[in-house]
Amino acid sequence: MKKTFVALAASCMLSAAFAQTAAPSAASASATTAASAPGATKREARVEERIAQLHASLKITSQQEDQWSKFADVMRDNAHTVGDLYRQRIAQRDTMSALDDMKQYEQITQANADGTKRLVEAFEPLYASLSPEQKKLADTSFRQEHHDRAKNARARHPSRAGAAQPASTTKP
Repeated sequence: MKKTFVALAASCMLSAAFAQTAAPSAASASATTAASAPGATKREARVEERIAQLHASLKITSQQEDQWSKFADVMRDNAHTVGDLYRQRIAQRDTMSALDDMKQYEQITQANADGTKRLVEAFEPLYASLSPEQKKLADTSFRQEHHDRAKNARARHPSRAGAAQPASTTKP
């Protein structure tokens, strides 16, 4: 059950961070990406904001920094990978066949699945090192993030939310 929750939470974080990252070692890649995709800088900032927000809300201690750094690096790497795939998709959207479109979607979906697996693997030792108070904070934070994402998705795509459409007020 705990692994399932961590996987769901990690997937939410991965979704929040689907684009380019600002890893210190990737400064040149960031500049290239920012030039090629106008929204890259904003997405990069969102990834870093989420990492900083989680670091603060989980009250990461100096003893946990090594595990935290590994987890944050996986978040950045996953975001970079999926961001690159989305940029390729956008660059090719006008010339893609339906088959190409499906294949690119498959690549993005697989990258998300692989990234979630890596995120869980990086989060597991970090979670194990957390104090009981920190675990409660993590559980609450991840649960809230999942709830907020689902709520935002329903707001953006009401027809996908499974909500019944209101009946027409006009009579035939």
